[in-house]
Amino acid sequence: MSTKNITNKASTVYPIIVPIKSSLKSVNFYLVKNNDSITLIDAGYDNDECWEALHQVLADNGLSIYDVERIILTHHHIDHIGLVNRILKLINIPVYAHEKSLPRLKRDPSFLASRVEFYEQLYNEMGCGETSTPYIERIKKMAADPDGLIIQGEITLLPDEVAGFNVLETPGHAIDHVVLYDSDQKWLFAGDLLLSETSPNALVEPDEQMNRMPTVVQYRESLKKCAELEADVVFPGHQSLIYNHQELIRKRLNRIDDKAMKLKTFIEQGLTTANDIAKAFYKATYEN
Repeated sequence: MSTKNITNKASTVYPIIVPIKSSLKSVNFYLVKNNDSITLIDAGYDNDECWEALHQVLADNGLSIYDVERIILTHHHIDHIGLVNRILKLINIPVYAHEKSLPRLKRDPSFLASRVEFYEQLYNEMGCGETSTPYIERIKKMAADPDGLIIQGEITLLPDEVAGFNVLETPGHAIDHVVLYDSDQKWLFAGDLLLSETSPNALVEPDEQMNRMPTVVQYRESLKKCAELEADVVFPGHQSLIYNHQELIRKRLNRIDDKAMKLKTFIEQGLTTANDIAKAFYKATYEN
């Protein structure tokens, strides 16, 4: 699965599109050449398919891994950071990420332990009961996993501008999520903020003090922020490139509002826990 290169003025985007078996359809990351400087935006999964796809795109365009000068991560999720360590074993280049990525990318033990406590309390407060047990066990297992992906190199905190991109904070899907905007080219590298076919989840996450964040509200505000940008092309972390981002954002915002009204109706009918509301809204999907 491939997408043709996009060139404008002195800049070229080389998309790396790797098919996956899920509703996301693909994992996307991007090489960007700007005045002969090569940046890798996100890094796919840590698997051979993504590794080989990266090298194939480099070779097809007369480049090699040694031409890459920096890596910029839109957020810490595993399908966006996978190849970082493989690359750093070959070349010593900076890896840029948001400050809030650090305890996640470095798998800080105290942070992971507090995170387990956060979700145990969350599931209890939401009225999930024994239904939540396997999910809590999975979170505990992930926290204790000695083979969990830790970025081995030094992380450079993202400045407001890097490699010709404006860095915009866009939390909601992840606490550390950013988008990269090239106002000259009118290119927006959106990570998982906006996808062409599905709406990204605004995942429940704790802040640094382990308080639950209003991630849906954050996600909604992040969408509105990006709707104000002029972008001819949006390069997402999954699925196909987007050429109508403002129209698509309006659809996503309307869907959030429609869903909120349906949930409000369930509350007005007397449902009092998130668990009961979720069962009423998602029906069989809740159990699946």
